[in-house]
Amino acid sequence: MFDLIPFGRHREDALSQWMKSFNDAFNDDFFMPLKSQAMSFRTDIRETENAYLVEAELPGFQKNEIEIGYASPYLTIKAVRKEDNNVEDSKQQIVRKERRYGEYVRRFYVQDIDEEGIRASLKDGVLKLEVPKRGQTKSKRIQIED
Repeated sequence: MFDLIPFGRHREDALSQWMKSFNDAFNDDFFMPLKSQAMSFRTDIRETENAYLVEAELPGFQKNEIEIGYASPYLTIKAVRKEDNNVEDSKQQIVRKERRYGEYVRRFYVQDIDEEGIRASLKDGVLKLEVPKRGQTKSKRIQIED
């Protein structure tokens, strides 16, 4: 419908037809299952003297859809969005569906943290984590005796 041919030219060569078919195949979300596995979310990580501060963008998620776990040495943030298949009006048809459903996961390598002291809050689609560091053990130089 949107491929208008000017001045009454109605013939397309074989290469143009092939390119159009190729483009149509890739404009459709044929590769959606592969893309959804690689989907993640954006994070900012800052370090202070006593803690790491993590801010993750998770718009549209409720706190019961987000899991945070620590299995040494990885901090994992996982958000799961389930597809809503309820259609109230059966006369409506979906023309295009761009909202993504699936599992969004990020893992961060962190060592020497106080896993019992991790605090999390969710406000306006931003998950904030405060990950306190363990007390630093001071290094000591050992003298070699004669």
